[in-house]
Amino acid sequence: MISVLIADDQPLVRAGLRTVLDRAEDIRVTGEASDGAQAVQQAQLLTPNVVLMDVRMPGMDGIEATRQIVATPALADTRVIVVTTFKQDEYIQGALRAGASGFLLKDAEPDELRHAVRVVAAGEALLAPSVTRRLIATFTRQVAAPAVDRDRLAQLTERERDVVALVGRGFSNDEIAEQLVISPATAKTHVSHALTKLAARDRAQLVIFAYQAGLV
Repeated sequence: MISVLIADDQPLVRAGLRTVLDRAEDIRVTGEASDGAQAVQQAQLLTPNVVLMDVRMPGMDGIEATRQIVATPALADTRVIVVTTFKQDEYIQGALRAGASGFLLKDAEPDELRHAVRVVAAGEALLAPSVTRRLIATFTRQVAAPAVDRDRLAQLTERERDVVALVGRGFSNDEIAEQLVISPATAKTHVSHALTKLAARDRAQLVIFAYQAGLV
């Protein structure tokens, strides 16, 4: 069962998201929060698998709340999907910089939302169906981040570099397997090894690494 915490300052939005998720047999909403500070507190209390995080909330916003959740050791297995009505680059950049595993617009279809929760909970993909790769690429080039550690890059085998490059292009494990003519299980293993070697939290961080390392 995938546990979900919903953080949004609008009660009707929270109720709508809960209704959509409650229709899934494998997803359970375990808590709600009306602002960023409460989202952090509830996350620490409930340790959900996934947090659906609004961006604009009173007091602490969703970006800062995401940053604090991701930085909490006890929440290492909690993933954050930023859910917002805004498409501006700065929100996407802020969410990714803070460590969000996904980015979804509030006009997403119910099935898309449920699928987003499942995918991010499983760590299988960066889920951003309404965000183009151009925006991710722009983010990775604009963020004032240290140069990629070449020692970390050198830890990857040639095949693992190929896999990370495809992850950076938004490919799923099945698509990677097709591209490289390997089995999906082998593709998943390569992704897992890359995550471990690069000390990456999830595939979202692999995407960023792929761009910063020039693999994409």
